[in-house]
Amino acid sequence: MLDIGAESTRPGAVPLSPQEEWARLEPVLPRIAALKKEQGNTSFWLSVDTYHAETARKALIAGAHIINDISAFSFDPHLKEVLLEYRPGYVLMHNPLSTGDTANIPAYKDVVGEVEDFLEGKMNELVKGGFPEEQIILDPGIGFGKALNHNLELLRGLERLEKLGRPVLIGLSNKRMFGDLLGLKTCERAMATQVATALLAQRGVYAHRVHAAVETLQTLKLVEALQPQADTGGVHSSYKHSPVE
Repeated sequence: MLDIGAESTRPGAVPLSPQEEWARLEPVLPRIAALKKEQGNTSFWLSVDTYHAETARKALIAGAHIINDISAFSFDPHLKEVLLEYRPGYVLMHNPLSTGDTANIPAYKDVVGEVEDFLEGKMNELVKGGFPEEQIILDPGIGFGKALNHNLELLRGLERLEKLGRPVLIGLSNKRMFGDLLGLKTCERAMATQVATALLAQRGVYAHRVHAAVETLQTLKLVEALQPQADTGGVHSSYKHSPVE
């Protein structure tokens, strides 16, 4: 998947209006859609990272296949309508914050259980409205409204999301958690990202949102090549679809 976003969601970033967001995306998406057509319709899937209904609709018309939404359709009340109308692939992410809020950390009693309940509730809401469940991938939202201990607890407990029956996407490329845990600056987090990606892929994480795509593909191919056979007693998660995606 090629994921395109016009608005940064890093801490301190300023939210964009739908008009400004689309002004940045409009020159790019048709060119990418044309490239996909040239390379064959199955060469890659085009994802647009947005929580605005207006942007999502225009992106899907322009050729996008997936909406990657950090808000779980809560920032814009009309996004759910667009999802139900077009039924694209949808990345459903846990995010307890409001739009533009990146600093507050909620109090969790059981962060894994609360993320699981949130994702299940939002997924059920969509499916009851007629959205195909098989179009949904789940993202626990590493770093969004979570301190280091919450992120680590979530990553250690990902198997608990298995009962929801959908594949999991993890976005931790160059995340602040590597700075908090290892004292690394943003430009120093590449190796930590690859190690964490390999460990999570071995446990069955289906998709990885990354910046260094070529290096990550190499990492995932190594995971696949070194995976123990089923009869050797190796650990295999039942929600694992493919370590290389």
